[in-house]
Amino acid sequence: MALTPQNNDAFFREVDEQLRAEQLASFWHRYGRFVLLAVGLGLALFAGFLWWQNHRAAQAGQDSEALSAVLTDLGAGKKAGAKAKLDAIAKSPRQGYSVTARLTSAAMALEAGDTKGAAAQFKTIAEDSSVPQPFRDLALIRQTATEYDTLPPAQVIARLKPLAVAGNPWFGSAGEMVAVAHIKMNQPAQAATIFGAMAKSVDLPETLRSRASRMAGALGVDTVAEPRAAGKE
Repeated sequence: MALTPQNNDAFFREVDEQLRAEQLASFWHRYGRFVLLAVGLGLALFAGFLWWQNHRAAQAGQDSEALSAVLTDLGAGKKAGAKAKLDAIAKSPRQGYSVTARLTSAAMALEAGDTKGAAAQFKTIAEDSSVPQPFRDLALIRQTATEYDTLPPAQVIARLKPLAVAGNPWFGSAGEMVAVAHIKMNQPAQAATIFGAMAKSVDLPETLRSRASRMAGALGVDTVAEPRAAGKE
């Protein structure tokens, strides 16, 4: 008896389903353990990633709390044990906390009157290529300020010239030291140019701009804008 079209379709669907079931069973028999292993490995890696993220966050939190506690103690005049705590934080793999601890340690040495030791610590940070550039620039500024009275003016200029330009975050500190170094070398024109730029820089504090304006004026540079005449564009 011939199959009707409906029975024919049902027959082929049944055969197709049986074939798929046999193929699936064969696949799981041959590769099932590898699939399960891959899934398990993926879940283990994902769990490890989550743990690593949480661990990093916890470690960063510990560094933050430790550094905050030391800075609070120093602010209150409690210096006992601060150096050892800063040295421990300085070993952190998180650069922000590490370099802040190192800079604070150098500042403590400077406050204690150990100018050579402080300058050496600032120098080490400034020359450390693993430290982010803004921190290295700050360390160079502090090193130069610490050694300023003993440095030849030409060395001050060579060291800080890249930072003594308008727009640089350290323009105020670097510019002032470089300008004074030019005066010591009997180069008033160069000093006046720097002081004039500082006086006109809206990024600098008003007190620094005012001082720079007075210095520029003493060197013959008028940094005060001329008022426009009435009725003129």
